Amino acid sequence: MTPLLRLFGKPWIWSWLAAFTVWFLTVMVTLGASTLGLSQAALTFAAFSVVVGIGQMFVITLGPGNIDLSVPATMTLAGTVALKLMNVENGLILPGLFVAIVIGLVVGLCNYALIKALRIPPIIATLSTSFIVQSAAIWTNRGLRIKPPSVLAEFTTSNTLGVPNVAIVALLISLLAWFLLEKTIYGRWISAIGQSMPAARMAGIPVDGTRFVTYLFCAVLASIAGYLLACFSGGAALNMGSEYLLMSIAVVVIGGTAVAGGDSNVPGIWGASLFMFLVVSMLNTYGVGAGIRLIMTGLIIISVIMLAGGRRAGMR
Repeated sequence: MTPLLRLFGKPWIWSWLAAFTVWFLTVMVTLGASTLGLSQAALTFAAFSVVVGIGQMFVITLGPGNIDLSVPATMTLAGTVALKLMNVENGLILPGLFVAIVIGLVVGLCNYALIKALRIPPIIATLSTSFIVQSAAIWTNRGLRIKPPSVLAEFTTSNTLGVPNVAIVALLISLLAWFLLEKTIYGRWISAIGQSMPAARMAGIPVDGTRFVTYLFCAVLASIAGYLLACFSGGAALNMGSEYLLMSIAVVVIGGTAVAGGDSNVPGIWGASLFMFLVVSMLNTYGVGAGIRLIMTGLIIISVIMLAGGRRAGMR
């Protein structure tokens, strides 16, 4: 098999090709005038999808039925509580981040406690937790919109060598995720569990502990994303995480991670996140109406998934 065929056999390549195609078509409409601005905007907004998408990818890799629906509520609560604690004070940035991470740990603990102790399916357990967490966010927020510390607001909205800082943070998290998946025994454990949980138990893999850590990891990444998003947008809003429920799942599927579990890839999350932002930007640039835009977005996503799936089947 030639290197080119091997490249097209990679599950993540199709999300990147789709993202590049949409980026190119958008730039052509503006005759190249929006190249830099569009690229920086895509990296900025894709970064939040990448962070939550990686957490969701780890959970989905555990196998059928594993999914975390508490991501949006976790983002909202973490962002709200962190901003209230920091209270615009630059000296409280790290304590605010610590509190956000603790919130993620508590949410992840509650999720898995419902799954394991009460034997509730993950989709129901995490949905139940999300209602509780969202209620806590509503009680904490009380209609207020507290601004983030000036240093943190500047950091999340600025660039370093032309690259948005939030994209750099997402890249560092991506490298950590890749290392965990490819270079540690934990990564081999979650892949084995996703392929066959009974076989993983027979092989002596600590299935319950591995699943517990994975749900914790997903919730912590959601809380970090909420922390960054609240600072980037100038304050926490009760609906700020709502679009990331379907987004976190879509980028996992489009990125080439096996929905059946046992197989995941980090590069595909980036390609899919960029694609999801760019396809909306392209349709807006072409002046497509809101209703038609939603229909076309869905059709484009389905086309990318079908194309990637068909190619992977042909490579076997």
